[in-house]
Amino acid sequence: MEEQYRISDPRVLKAVAHPLRVRLLGLLRSDGPATASELARKVGESSGSTSYHLRELFKFGFVEEDDERRDGRERRWRSRHVYTSWDAAEMSATPEGREAVRIMHARQAEMVGRMLGEFDLADWPREWVDVAGMSDHILTLPPAALREFADRAEALVRELADRHAGDPDARQVQVWYGAVPRSPGQEAS
Repeated sequence: MEEQYRISDPRVLKAVAHPLRVRLLGLLRSDGPATASELARKVGESSGSTSYHLRELFKFGFVEEDDERRDGRERRWRSRHVYTSWDAAEMSATPEGREAVRIMHARQAEMVGRMLGEFDLADWPREWVDVAGMSDHILTLPPAALREFADRAEALVRELADRHAGDPDARQVQVWYGAVPRSPGQEAS
């Protein structure tokens, strides 16, 4: 699997930003190869619907058939990349690009909300409950400081993943970080 898929075409970003496609791609990345039927059961959709959206993800280069683990007559699909990225400044050069980024940001926020909504504290031991959650900060920073934050957060995430690979107490965790400037007078959340 390749590390990242760097998108420069707004049409490709909009194609993956479809709500079901985002979920299917996320499941293939987190849980590994699956058939359209297996994914349909996980997301509560028909296998015809998941099959269609998997073919669309294939068309745009996000997934591929997993020939090594073919499941009888049904195709198994796998993600081609660990994550997807794009240059927001490059995308914002056109109205179509700005719209694609806006849609993708909305999908990302929906996914965070869904994950937090499904996280049931009663299902986890205290050591996990103590460290899980979110926080928000309102800071006054220049763009260079925000770039430093993003770069250092990315480096830390990679370092921790490498250092704890194979740890028997490790579990798959979803880590988010994001920052956007506030417009003057914008309501704080």
